[in-house]
Amino acid sequence: METATVVVAPAPVAITQPPQHKLMELKFSFAPVAKSSPSRKAKPAKKKLASGCGGYVLEDVPHLTDYLPELKSNPNPLQDHPAYSVVKQYFVKPDETVAKKIVVHKSSARGTHFRRAGLRRRVYFQPDEVRAAIVTCGGLCPGLNTVIRELVCGLHDMYGVTAIYGIEGGYKGFYARNTVELTPRSVNGIHKRGGTVLGTSRGGQDTTKIVDSIQDRGFNQVYVIGGDGTQKGAASIHEEVQRRGLKCAVVGVPKTIDNDIAVIDKSFGFDTAVEEAQRAINAAHVEAECAENGIGVVKLMGRNSGFIAMYATLASRDVDCCLIPESPFYLEGKGGLLEFVEKRLRDNGHMVIVVAEGAGQDLIVKSMPFADTHDASGNKVLLDVGLWLSQKIKEHFKKKPNFPVTLKYIDPTYMIRAVPSNASDNVYCTLLAHSALHGAMAGYTGFTVGPVNGRHAYIPFYRITEKQNKVVITDRMWARVLCSTNQPCFLTHEDVEGAELDEEELHMPLVEGHNALVTNPSMCNGNGHLCNGAAARRNVNSFTC
Repeated sequence: METATVVVAPAPVAITQPPQHKLMELKFSFAPVAKSSPSRKAKPAKKKLASGCGGYVLEDVPHLTDYLPELKSNPNPLQDHPAYSVVKQYFVKPDETVAKKIVVHKSSARGTHFRRAGLRRRVYFQPDEVRAAIVTCGGLCPGLNTVIRELVCGLHDMYGVTAIYGIEGGYKGFYARNTVELTPRSVNGIHKRGGTVLGTSRGGQDTTKIVDSIQDRGFNQVYVIGGDGTQKGAASIHEEVQRRGLKCAVVGVPKTIDNDIAVIDKSFGFDTAVEEAQRAINAAHVEAECAENGIGVVKLMGRNSGFIAMYATLASRDVDCCLIPESPFYLEGKGGLLEFVEKRLRDNGHMVIVVAEGAGQDLIVKSMPFADTHDASGNKVLLDVGLWLSQKIKEHFKKKPNFPVTLKYIDPTYMIRAVPSNASDNVYCTLLAHSALHGAMAGYTGFTVGPVNGRHAYIPFYRITEKQNKVVITDRMWARVLCSTNQPCFLTHEDVEGAELDEEELHMPLVEGHNALVTNPSMCNGNGHLCNGAAARRNVNSFTC
């Protein structure tokens, strides 16, 4: 694994007068998820960008002092905490940032960075004034209870916060249900259970009602645990909170078992899902191996992204074919899936197919009538590709009476979603929860927390909701899958040419205001290029560029 890069931004220039903010407006729309959503249009979100030499760009997150400039800060009580008082390097410096891209060329720009997550020396909330709310939204995922537990225990044990409440039933719970008081005792063992003790639901995103409830109940920290749709809702809540001038930090903890949230390395629950998927694949392999011309078909989660299917295939080594949404395939004709199935059965006598739930949807629609419907979260309702594929394989071999097959179809979707998180995800959930609450206490708001190249960072809401993370079929990882299964790639030349590669963003330097980093001219030469860092350290007054 490559070493993560943490970059210290150029030192700030002394400013004698308050600088003027220059903000770039980023317009993006929130998909309606509830009929009761107010008709009033939300204000466009703001990009808070800071520029530096050498193409350095900080995509910063909002801070409470952006709209409450008179807000006072206090020393962080953890400076006197027995666990942290001796660990001086634990406190994150104000100018530490995390690079989005760590594989670069000699001539590459420094690129996009995010503010590093972690504990700050000064906080903007006193422990006795905090009233925190925690809500879980969307589908189930291993690790939800662990995040809840660690948020509660972290706020209580590290900062001395006692007023912590759970919102039952997702976003609707803000205005349709009573709150549940959460204490370290009440959440002590919930990490050993699957699901979420707070309950969840899809939809219910009525921003006005939610912020009314936040204001009426006096919540000043709101922790939202959910996927990209939930984070879009959290972004609109943050915008409304800011519009009303409320001292309330809105923080997201990204949750999606499909691992399709952009920017971050992975989402919690993914490791557990891959591990649990092995059980289904192993069962399918045993069934197929013990039958004449046995075929095991396993459908795994992956609406738009095939990460679970891809990693489960690599981990298993018993899979003969992996089908994901990002890689088109076809059934009939030369080089098609059915031809490959027949060949593999003649060679090995059995085979296992793993298919992500979002794969082949275009083929299913062509073969049967289907009403285009969506669920409460706005997600398109998918047809069962596992059943469809199983039926197509059976129909194919019915035409070959001398080639009988035995096919078993396994769908472990809801079994995987409902299990408790494994050890790896439990540790990861703890880190996410701690990073989230440290950011809220430090006054940051309107952000999602997650690891970027191995280092936890604060990421603006708009950055993770503008697109989904998908498997790049022209990348080495998918090539490893093809090498492992020896399956056809099914791709035409046009498919390869049309595959989108991850490209570096355009950098737009802006003049910064409070809570943002500013360019240090001493780190640049006359042409505005970044000087050699080693030379700068050797002699501050002599730079070699």
